[in-house]
Amino acid sequence: MGIATALVRSSFLVNAVYAESSREHGLTPQQGQLLCVLMAQPYGMGELGAILGLAKSSLTGLVDRTERNGLVQREPNPQDSRAVRVGLTPQGGRLVREFYAETCRRIEKLSAGLGANDRDTLASLLGRVVLDNKVPMVFIEPDEGAPAARRY
Repeated sequence: MGIATALVRSSFLVNAVYAESSREHGLTPQQGQLLCVLMAQPYGMGELGAILGLAKSSLTGLVDRTERNGLVQREPNPQDSRAVRVGLTPQGGRLVREFYAETCRRIEKLSAGLGANDRDTLASLLGRVVLDNKVPMVFIEPDEGAPAARRY
């Protein structure tokens, strides 16, 4: 199998696992992504739009729906009184921790047939592809939670 085919099929596989985990936690995959982005800190709407690759109207709808579910809240931006930031509510924080842990468990299980060295090699190679292509941090490692580490 070539690299293009392997990467595309892998993305479908991961997306299917992510969607199933989202559904089981009462989320859409987009809401799951939003909550995962907000795990480390609140973000302004412009920043969220750039990270998630969403137009302003799409992001506003996503935040509105997630806010109605009690998972996120808009708060004043201390640097700009005209702007708001979006952050997790306590309920959203609890849910995203559960969702994140379960999703990680399921995704890690996908490579269970590989030996430890192959898993490490796969993680290293995919990590390089992600970094080389400046993929936004929509899903973080536990030690990447510090705001400085969230830059992309």
